[in-house]
Amino acid sequence: MKFIADFHIHSKYSRATSKNMDLKGLDEGARIKGVNVMGTGDFTHPQWLDYLKNNLVPAEEGLFKLKKEEKGTRFILTSEISCIYSQDNRVRKIHIIVLAPSFDVVDKINGRLAEIGNLKADGRPILGLGAKDLAKIIFDSSQDCMAIPAHCMTPWFGIFGSKSGFTSVKECFGEYAEYIYALETGLSADPLTLWRIPDGRRLALISNSDAHSPRKIGREANVFDTEVSYSSIIEAIKTKDPKKFLYTIEFYPEEGKYHFDGHRNCEVRLSPQETEKYGGTCPVCGKPLTVGVLNRAEKLSDKKEGFIPEGAIPFRSLVPLEEIVADALAQNIGTKEVLKQHNNLIEKLGSEFNILLNVTEQDLAAATLPEITEGIIRVREGKVQKEPGYDGVYGKISIFSKGIVPNKPKQKTLF
Repeated sequence: MKFIADFHIHSKYSRATSKNMDLKGLDEGARIKGVNVMGTGDFTHPQWLDYLKNNLVPAEEGLFKLKKEEKGTRFILTSEISCIYSQDNRVRKIHIIVLAPSFDVVDKINGRLAEIGNLKADGRPILGLGAKDLAKIIFDSSQDCMAIPAHCMTPWFGIFGSKSGFTSVKECFGEYAEYIYALETGLSADPLTLWRIPDGRRLALISNSDAHSPRKIGREANVFDTEVSYSSIIEAIKTKDPKKFLYTIEFYPEEGKYHFDGHRNCEVRLSPQETEKYGGTCPVCGKPLTVGVLNRAEKLSDKKEGFIPEGAIPFRSLVPLEEIVADALAQNIGTKEVLKQHNNLIEKLGSEFNILLNVTEQDLAAATLPEITEGIIRVREGKVQKEPGYDGVYGKISIFSKGIVPNKPKQKTLF
């Protein structure tokens, strides 16, 4: 069965997260987007875990559903853990996604982690625990778990990040590296970025939304064609079987917050070549720049830009439907007319992913305005303009040259 999965999200118990990130909000957001299997997120948080146990019931093997919802969203037990520790005389800050097959296994993991840090403080706990030590706890709890480095290229909390990262999975996880089967690309990178790096070719690449609100669900996701069960999903990822793991859905990486180098406070955005020209320091304030994903990939790569390994799982780059509608109407996201046209499309044509990936141009034209139809087709064809994000500032993907995107930053660009 073909289905779409988004494993990495956060509950309302995580910082800077919508109060609507409860099971009802997750289910509704998943239905609108077209996501069939949702990560629960935050299973380490005691209150959230109690809520999950009280409101979910077993569905297919290793998956769960809302009570009295036979055909609704399926949930898989997931969490993200922030490891901050010292290794090789450097402070390391690594985020790791954990997938677990049962509440019993989750209880074992949480029991060990509660001895190390305060799990109540945040849905994504911050622990003074090395990645290798976390892996031991996870796999001692169950060999069926998965540990996946999150947004693996981002500067601050990626396994390969420029600020505190490593050069390989082996360097980070030691003897547990053999149990790491996947990397998460993150919003500022895509498979083309990771395929240039040895571990990015060796391991499966998954993509998830890291959503903090229901409307962000599925901005990145994974498409499978296999049984809807925990073990089938894990096996498809581990084996990288292209008949079972069909493709990932990606942001244009330029839209992510850390694609280029730069300084947010100085409103400076630089390509890797320009960063080298300025010796890695900001030309405005003279302080070190935040080195982004593209630059870091250049440093770690052993393949040229554009390299595609044989047998690689493909990907599709998309723009969220609401952004397409906003650009087509030359309005900001969230305005009354944008929401009206977005909701009209959902009512007539089904989920966002169905609209973005499957609905014919003829059917689009019959359901919505010509400029919105054109926008969707342009995105499918990759006909977009890109302004890369940098140092925590989202980039901008424009479909029409006069499109408007909210919160456009003032930038002293140095292209």
